[in-house]
Amino acid sequence: MLNISQKSISAKIDKSQYKSFQKLERKKSSKLIIKLLLIVFLIFVITMFLPWTQNIRSKGKVTTLNPYDKPQNIQAVIGGKIDSWLVTEGDIVSIGDTIVILAEAKAEYLDPDLLSNTKDQQDAKVRSADAYRSKLNYLESQLKALSNNRRSKLEQIEIKRAQIELEIRSTLLDIEAAITYLENATKQLERMEIMYEKGIKSLTDLESKRLSIREASAKKTSYDNKLSKLNNDLNGLEQAIDVANADYDQKFAKIESEIQSTASYRYSLIGETSKQQSKFNQIEQRQNAFVITSPINGRITKVLKNGIGEIVKAQENIATIVPTSFQKAVELYIRPNDMPLISEGKKVRLQFDGWPAMVFSGWPDNSFGTFGGEVYAVDNNISDNGKYRILVIEDSTEKSWPELIRIGSGAQGLLLLNDVRVYYELWRNLNGFPPDFYTPQENKSVKNKAPIRKIK
Repeated sequence: MLNISQKSISAKIDKSQYKSFQKLERKKSSKLIIKLLLIVFLIFVITMFLPWTQNIRSKGKVTTLNPYDKPQNIQAVIGGKIDSWLVTEGDIVSIGDTIVILAEAKAEYLDPDLLSNTKDQQDAKVRSADAYRSKLNYLESQLKALSNNRRSKLEQIEIKRAQIELEIRSTLLDIEAAITYLENATKQLERMEIMYEKGIKSLTDLESKRLSIREASAKKTSYDNKLSKLNNDLNGLEQAIDVANADYDQKFAKIESEIQSTASYRYSLIGETSKQQSKFNQIEQRQNAFVITSPINGRITKVLKNGIGEIVKAQENIATIVPTSFQKAVELYIRPNDMPLISEGKKVRLQFDGWPAMVFSGWPDNSFGTFGGEVYAVDNNISDNGKYRILVIEDSTEKSWPELIRIGSGAQGLLLLNDVRVYYELWRNLNGFPPDFYTPQENKSVKNKAPIRKIK
């Protein structure tokens, strides 16, 4: 019973019939449980001192960094009806490849000779404007000739006036001479009368002196009349100058008015010519716009307008195209409480939908199926969902992202922060404290920024 003898009889005893043996067996199993608990406790304590990488978990989706790499709609610039499709859904097209051809649908553009007729109208307006340009040249020549005639006419009047003024000066001298002659004749007559009374001179001599006085008086009167006539002629020339100036001014005004009206009408023709040219260009561009081509290298993913003869409105979407090659990025949304911890260049671990992964949030180095990234940009404005958007690009120091991921597919991100102990992280979460804020020593965001391609 006490197992003192070397020969054990425990095998021959049915222990289930004795409560003492059952109690002894339960005591042995409780010791095993205690040992297991002690081992678990030791493992837990050791785990508490393991390093833990603080992180911020976030969900987002795959997008593109460049705006021209995003899926886009192909629109019809003008309205029309579908004439023929040259692609099907799923086709890969290059820049400039024809996608669909439209036909005219508006009644005012159905004339097959509309372009040539518009060009003929424009040419007619140009010829008409040229004709009025010739008329302007003729009127300007006429105005120049009239100016020359006016100058010649005034020069002739000036010459004639100079002649009359010269004659007036000559007549004035003649009048002065006649006055002198009349005065001398009068004195001689007085002396002759005295001599006649004394009987020295005869009556004939006396009558001769009296005749000389009448001749001198008549000559002076003649010169006075001539001077009056010359003054009248001079006044007539002054009036002739005024009349000539008024006449030429009237002719000048008439020609200049005609020049202005001709120039105004010519300018209106030039304006109509420009309108015709603009209309011609619009019709030409409209006809060219019926051929809709691909703006990028991509794949036709969805045709929004089907069939032949269907009417398409202006600026209406007719197909959707997705670029075949694009610069991938992931947009994640961060709570405002975590925004102070986010800066450009921070490391991120990403898990993409469709790629199996085993993620250990606190030990990113031991995670499998995740890909490296870094924060490229942080929005300064909050999004409609109440969170801040950040853009994450591929980390050039790690393995490349999968080539098969598509725009819009889901992604989960772990933004890596400070390295702490597990017990500190548990204490922080139990107290609701935020992760530790720290500034990385070297910000590689500028060096690792993704290059922006130029639009060709």
